[in-house]
Amino acid sequence: MSEQVGIHAAPPEKLASAKSQNWPQVIVALGVVTVFCYFAEWELAVVIISILLTFILAPVVELLQRLRVPRSVGSVLAVLLLLAAVYAVVYLSYSQVLSLADNLPKYSSEIRSIVMRFRENAEKLEQSTEAVLGYSAEAGKSEASKGEKPASPVSPSRPPSNSIWEIFFRGVSSVWQVLLPLSFIPFLVYFMLTWQQHARSATVMLFSMPYRHAAYTTLGLISAMVRSFLVGNFLVGLFMSAISTVVFGIVHLPSFYVVGFVSGFLSVIPYLGVILAIAAPVIVGLGHVHSAGFLTIVVTVVALHLFSMNVLYPKFLGDRLQLNPLAVTLALLFWGGLWGAMGLILAVPVTAAMKIIFDHIDNLRPYGTWLGE
Repeated sequence: MSEQVGIHAAPPEKLASAKSQNWPQVIVALGVVTVFCYFAEWELAVVIISILLTFILAPVVELLQRLRVPRSVGSVLAVLLLLAAVYAVVYLSYSQVLSLADNLPKYSSEIRSIVMRFRENAEKLEQSTEAVLGYSAEAGKSEASKGEKPASPVSPSRPPSNSIWEIFFRGVSSVWQVLLPLSFIPFLVYFMLTWQQHARSATVMLFSMPYRHAAYTTLGLISAMVRSFLVGNFLVGLFMSAISTVVFGIVHLPSFYVVGFVSGFLSVIPYLGVILAIAAPVIVGLGHVHSAGFLTIVVTVVALHLFSMNVLYPKFLGDRLQLNPLAVTLALLFWGGLWGAMGLILAVPVTAAMKIIFDHIDNLRPYGTWLGE
């Protein structure tokens, strides 16, 4: 009997040792995935943005299908509707953005003067502190004993050759590097809308029979989460943009239409959004808005952010997005450091999708629990 117990007790130990031996492979795999995400930033961002837009336009295509419109034609109409909306936003905000861009040198000079005044006040405070502590006299004696050192000759700066053309072509190259990947988004959205059902069923068929139901459920939950996330963020951002635009117009903020829209949607970003939403109107208002106006702007942005995060977000998102604050903060740090501004925008939906996947895989379920509330 003792031999049989020993035989049955051995496999769990071997299984534990086998799991411990898989940790180096997991670490290497995570490193490879991170490096791939770093070098394929724009490609992956374009794919993720296309998927998000597909979820937004899918109800439009389904509505057209109910009206007896073929899915391919409905997909074309949905993409054209998206392009028309983007063109309308760009056209309406073009003049405001140009006026804001013309005033950027003035804003930068005002910020520089404020920094210089702050530095002068800091130096005066430091000198007064040294005088109180009695160090200024000793410093003066040491400087007198050393004598004045001759000023080092300043080497004349060599003017850069063809600097205007270099800046121009560098800007064109960077814009082209951005526009080229973004030009694939309409085509990817069209194909994803056309082949949505086929892509979902084909993805489920990639798994073996025991796991297909879990894969189908996981894809459905991710779809519902992404759709709720997009709709909720859009409604919350629209609400905050409207209130911010009205308040910024009351305090006579320059280009308050554009700044209110940008500030409202920047505030949607968790935690960091409130800082970005305050920075935009404060920078634009330098030299134009009095101190009471700045106080009104800060109070409005902070109040809207707290109201949206504590009231509107739970109402619109509900139980779809179950991430704890620590997980969201770490996701913003990781994806923001990896992809910059695009990572800050995509960090929450990507992490929420990972949590849904972890929750439906037995070996990864503890990680999903750690990410959850």
